[in-house]
Amino acid sequence: MSEVGTFGSSPWYRSLNGAQWRALVASNLGWTFDGFEVFALILTVGVALHQLLDPSQYPFIPAYAGAIIAITFLQSGYPIGSILASGVWLAIGTSGPDAWRYMYLIGVLPALIVFWIRRNIPESARWEESNRRRRAAYDLRRQGAPLKGEDAALVRFTLVDVFAEPAVRLRLFLTFVMSLSVTIGYWGVSTFVPSYVGSVAAAAGLPAQRYAALVGLVQNLGALIGFSCFGFLADAFGRKPTTMLFYLMCLILTPIIYLWVKDIHVLLFAFAVYGFFIQGVFSWTPIWLPELFPTRMRATAAGFIFNAPRLISAIAPLIAGTLIVSLGGYGKAATIIGLFYILGLVAVPFLPETKGKPLPEADTLSPAR
Repeated sequence: MSEVGTFGSSPWYRSLNGAQWRALVASNLGWTFDGFEVFALILTVGVALHQLLDPSQYPFIPAYAGAIIAITFLQSGYPIGSILASGVWLAIGTSGPDAWRYMYLIGVLPALIVFWIRRNIPESARWEESNRRRRAAYDLRRQGAPLKGEDAALVRFTLVDVFAEPAVRLRLFLTFVMSLSVTIGYWGVSTFVPSYVGSVAAAAGLPAQRYAALVGLVQNLGALIGFSCFGFLADAFGRKPTTMLFYLMCLILTPIIYLWVKDIHVLLFAFAVYGFFIQGVFSWTPIWLPELFPTRMRATAAGFIFNAPRLISAIAPLIAGTLIVSLGGYGKAATIIGLFYILGLVAVPFLPETKGKPLPEADTLSPAR
């Protein structure tokens, strides 16, 4: 987003060509469908387990649900797909005991969009240029020429290259900690939102399934606004202060939501605000993360930071489910898991501000000319 804000005064959407619009639509659809599938699981797992388990096992459902969600992609898109999933579940959730099965059937259909993405989305021009330089470096090596500087870096295995430069290693470590913080915080807490709100509704004599779907809807509406606002806030005030604000609000709101708010209607509104921050905070990864690494390793670094923490954070729903069972409720368990946002708050100040700066290139972290 920085280049649009720096080099042009017209609205960002007027600077996009046809290929860029297709890439934007395709990536959004990918998140949408991924979000539908994963949030469908979150919405239906309680109902499904009640149907599949013996009643004597019901007290352990939070632990079982945590185990199931821990082994799902390890990362989900959101929030449009989550809104769709909530809307579909709101419509069919009371249609019968097998309604949860139809949710998964619907989730299969969007896979057909992959064929369109494969055919119509081009590679990045920056990546194409980096790949051209990589091929040239390989040619030099085959000719026996000594390789120095960027040429030597280009022929290294990219994952090794990411760890080869001290400045890159530091950024890799800090962003890894930040990513681990948000994934553990989110999966360990939001996984149980529908079940938690359903239990509050049931205690008030209200239909649990309806309110579980409603909270998914309002939380993800808040998340949609949070995702959209993060980029504009980051362009206006900077990547670093915006990211710190979202981490701080996640840390503050978790105990407020789970320990202090008891009225079901206030709780629905509170989860809309909660979704704005706890899901919106993920926006630092597509906005700030790519601006921290040179093109030759940008995709590898982003992929590593985005996915490696999920191998660890997959245990978060397991831990949260166990804590809910052992502590006898959601509030204390969510508050304990929410403390992981402190890790992100500590790491953010040590990263450079990249607002308005060109993407780094070449064999150093200096901006491209």
